[in-house]
Amino acid sequence: MENNRIIDIQNISKSFAGGTEALKNINLYIRKNEFITLLGPSGCGKTTLLRTLAGFEQPTSGKILFNDENLLDIPPYKRKINTVFQKYALFPHLDVYGNIAFGLKIKKFDKATIDEKVANALKTVGLKGYEKRNIDEMSGGQQQRIAIARAIVNEPEVLLLDEPLGALDLKIRQSMQAELKSMQQRLGITFVYVTHDQEEALTMSDTIVVMREGEIQQIGTPVDIYNEPKNAFVADFIGESNIISGIMVKDRVVTFSGSTFDCLDGGFGENTPVDVVVRPEDVNICGLEKAPLKGTVMSIVFMGVHYEIKVNIDGFTWLIHSTDSANVGSEIGFYLDPDDIHIMVKG
Repeated sequence: MENNRIIDIQNISKSFAGGTEALKNINLYIRKNEFITLLGPSGCGKTTLLRTLAGFEQPTSGKILFNDENLLDIPPYKRKINTVFQKYALFPHLDVYGNIAFGLKIKKFDKATIDEKVANALKTVGLKGYEKRNIDEMSGGQQQRIAIARAIVNEPEVLLLDEPLGALDLKIRQSMQAELKSMQQRLGITFVYVTHDQEEALTMSDTIVVMREGEIQQIGTPVDIYNEPKNAFVADFIGESNIISGIMVKDRVVTFSGSTFDCLDGGFGENTPVDVVVRPEDVNICGLEKAPLKGTVMSIVFMGVHYEIKVNIDGFTWLIHSTDSANVGSEIGFYLDPDDIHIMVKG
């Protein structure tokens, strides 16, 4: 195993009663101090994989190495892994101190050590001085921080987070995204984060693992996942995309929507059917006389920063994000630069 790997997931599969395959031969490694996000729709297997790492599920086949040791031989309570759940699972009858100290008391630490560790954990999550507060007096965002403090007080090497921001309203959620990323960098521990929220994944992650129906679709940085999706599912799931059928004429030349364009991709062969991906923000509106693409405006909605414009070209509805406006029913033209066009194998 490479020195910077902390977890190595090898050929992990999981089937439930009735034959449902939640995980199908998953291979993935996780680096030390990495913020890695498992991203995908409900039922894609991301939470099952997280629960397998935590020890709450046993895989049907495969193995997981943790610092070169077989993790599956280690009971959950002995793993150097802690989990933060969406519902936090805080104890309402205990105050903030009692919740955070709970695991330390079970491990029979002395009171002075527990006091010091709880104080440090609260300082880390920005709740210094809240030891005696009742849980029901705390806001959703504060409860989320307490759940994290309770997890990190045990000094895990890996922290698993199962949609921990899902119950928060939008403004608090966005604030906590930045806070979580900052906290992970300060703590210097590995975060494995589960979400179905693309924005959350793009904002916080070092690495994103896109999953679908128990299989990994793509692994990469947020920039790679967004700009170079491997297939139509990833392109459609990560942000909005125009996915058009095209013909790869030759390396770096593609035809679609009745026009031929230069692009940056190659290796698809000549005259090969492909899928072409164009992000809405990469479409450039221009005068009709210079436009390689022309279409009729079907709708326009002001989104605050930009207009969302839908344009019909030969039966295909293009989605355009632009600061330029247009009138419904009018004809507009647009062009694409070579680096705006991304080619995928035909799905």
